[in-house]
Amino acid sequence: MGTDFVVLSLVPLAIGILVCVSCALLGNFLVLRRQSLIGDAVSHVVLPGIVGAFIVTGTVAAGAMLLGAGIAAVLAVLLIEIVRRVGRVEPGAAMGVVFTTFFAAGVLLLEQSDTSSVHLDVEHALYGNLESLIWLAGSAGWAALLDPAALAALPPQLPRLALVTFAVVLFLLVFWKELVIGTFDATFAESVGARPGPVSFALIVMVAVAAVAAFDAVGSIIVIAMFICPPASARLMTDRLVPQLAWSVVFAVVSAIAGYVLAGYGPLWLGAAYSVSAAGMIATVAGLILALACLAGPRRFGTRTAARRRRPPPRRASHHQSSISNSLQV
Repeated sequence: MGTDFVVLSLVPLAIGILVCVSCALLGNFLVLRRQSLIGDAVSHVVLPGIVGAFIVTGTVAAGAMLLGAGIAAVLAVLLIEIVRRVGRVEPGAAMGVVFTTFFAAGVLLLEQSDTSSVHLDVEHALYGNLESLIWLAGSAGWAALLDPAALAALPPQLPRLALVTFAVVLFLLVFWKELVIGTFDATFAESVGARPGPVSFALIVMVAVAAVAAFDAVGSIIVIAMFICPPASARLMTDRLVPQLAWSVVFAVVSAIAGYVLAGYGPLWLGAAYSVSAAGMIATVAGLILALACLAGPRRFGTRTAARRRRPPPRRASHHQSSISNSLQV
């Protein structure tokens, strides 16, 4: 039993946890800045860049993928500005047109190009390839974790995502003060030299890096869900930033573990003969956690309560005003 788990489930589960945690940590600042759909936008924009990089280079190396995604992002920004100015539409409408066009172009490229040999097609772009990331060299069981030769045979997605998660944590630690000040008061951040503009750009770059690194393993669905659901759930649990980050990590880990287990065994418990997509089930569990937080979270009425507290008390009418009012009523 232990050997089967190490070979078949340990690496996919670890990759799922790393993806969920890295996206959730960055998603907290997107939620607080009211930019939650940036993750969705990045996932739409990078797809044609990733496919184009594979068509040009013939490999799915991380460097080529990041370069293709970066070129696609720059082109998207330029097209958004062109559509906004030439079409004289609001920025939201321009972004919607460009993002959906890029995603459709990426899907079309996937359908027309021969990418099946590297597991890069429409199904893997949406749902990922999590279940197939098995560790055949782990046949020795838990002892394989101490075997350098077995560790060298790990799927490349695992060390890549571990490095990305470490980079995300390091980014938050290094730019913590600038991120916090710029998130809650950009004007004050500018006045004290906290550089909100460059830090915001760096945050978007980290979001893009996390999305591209996770794209090959888990697809776009779980990436979009993890940027939004765990941070939004955590926001309903507390009004303090550090506890919110902790809650989001907890929700991300629970979503990854519970989603992976339910994807493999849930249909069997219900009498079905086949399992379901792990990435889709992880996103579903994250959505269920958000729904529970909306129903039972201690801060679910926090915004309304805070608004009541900020509302000034009604002014009491003076004796002269009361006299005039009484006179008018008479």
